[in-house]
Amino acid sequence: MAETTKKADNGYRAITRFLIVSPYKIRPVANLVRRKPYTEAVSILENMPHKGARLIRKTMISAASNALSHDKQLAEDMLYIKEIRIDDGPRMKRVWFRGRGRADMLLKRMSHITVIVDQTVNATAKSGAKSGAKAAGTADAGKTVKAKKASSKKAPLKKAEK
Repeated sequence: MAETTKKADNGYRAITRFLIVSPYKIRPVANLVRRKPYTEAVSILENMPHKGARLIRKTMISAASNALSHDKQLAEDMLYIKEIRIDDGPRMKRVWFRGRGRADMLLKRMSHITVIVDQTVNATAKSGAKSGAKAAGTADAGKTVKAKKASSKKAPLKKAEK
């Protein structure tokens, strides 16, 4: 059901194709779990009542099992959802009979789900450098605010005498 591939420096992926559900219904569910840790994303999807949540969860579990089987040193806690793509698939066209001898076309939309998971080690190394710089920036910002407050407490200027 899900295809598996591994590209260099792109994470571990799973693709589920030709699902008979509209991509417009799945995309809002996918937006909730994008760039989240794997365990948190699975728990979010388990508690959602949508059909798309169930389908995304199955594909996500497949991508994680691909990662764990290819790299034995990984654990579920070390994974995060790098990318989720919901693409359009082909459309099945059905006839919908209407009143007075008319007929309409009923389009049953299909979608393809692609989930890519990767190690959080890469993400934490990048975010660690950013957070360190950010923390240093906030410390400097706090000093400048205190300096401004101290300067605002100066005595008011005396009016020039005539």
